[in-house]
Amino acid sequence: MVFKVNVSLNGKTYKVESENEEIIGHAIGEKIEGELISPELKGYELEITGTSDKAGFPGMRNIEGPSLKRVLLGYGPGMHKKPKGEKKVNRKPKGLRLRKTVRGREISEDTVQINTKVLKEGEKKFNDFFNKKSEEEASSNS
Repeated sequence: MVFKVNVSLNGKTYKVESENEEIIGHAIGEKIEGELISPELKGYELEITGTSDKAGFPGMRNIEGPSLKRVLLGYGPGMHKKPKGEKKVNRKPKGLRLRKTVRGREISEDTVQINTKVLKEGEKKFNDFFNKKSEEEASSNS
């Protein structure tokens, strides 16, 4: 099982693929060690901010467990679509509530994408990950 993990800090995101199944069972809002995701993130402390499963359903912080649920949502997290016929105006539709399918906050085998944010940097600085990536791309293009 491959997890696509997005690690972000100050508007920059570093993408890592991890096959470590020790991530399963952790939940949105929990703090985890960076080494759990990748050895190059040694010393980092990360917070899980969101998930997405293989069908694209988002994980919701307020729903227990790893299973799918149908919940009634207002405009906001988990629902960003405007109703049909609504004019293209940047305002929330008043009173709009729709029943949507979402996944619980716990990471399971069905989870594909995990979003995290850096709480504490490790030995290697976060900007060094991007410098390494650009050097690899330059050498492969030559």
